[in-house]
Amino acid sequence: MGGEDFLSFFVASDVFSIDAIAFGVAGPVRFVDSTAANLPTGGVNVVVLQDFDNDANPLTPFGAGNAADLIASRITERGAGFFIYFNQALNLPRLVFSTDLSSSDSDLKVPARMLNLTGQEGRNAIPTFTAANFAITETTSTAPEPSGFLMITGAGLIGACYILRRVRGPA
Repeated sequence: MGGEDFLSFFVASDVFSIDAIAFGVAGPVRFVDSTAANLPTGGVNVVVLQDFDNDANPLTPFGAGNAADLIASRITERGAGFFIYFNQALNLPRLVFSTDLSSSDSDLKVPARMLNLTGQEGRNAIPTFTAANFAITETTSTAPEPSGFLMITGAGLIGACYILRRVRGPA
């Protein structure tokens, strides 16, 4: 994993805006904030997991894989989605994308870690998330995308002009 955004997230006012097309997650937000034992078997695309500890192996800090396994042990309805969990090793919550919340073998990507919610403050924040902290939107571009050929040709022309100018030297 890695490559995630490091951000400050304020549960009382901030929203994760999720691009439905980029992530293949259909809206609207279907949200649950609970322990794994109380998760529904389906009907959700955003989970905030209130479990913090790796009871199965106390010597291994609770991470994204542990959280994904707990979620997949309850959810049986296939589908991509997001979850927030509290990472024991980093001591903060992370937002994770799962290609299939019902599978412990699904691919995971961590889009964000919440730097301001560390330690006990972060643990206390987990049950305060609501559906209002998430929006699933479809972004559409108003400007047409340039074709790959035009971009390559344009870059080639710029490069050729630079080379010609260097070869000629100062006038």
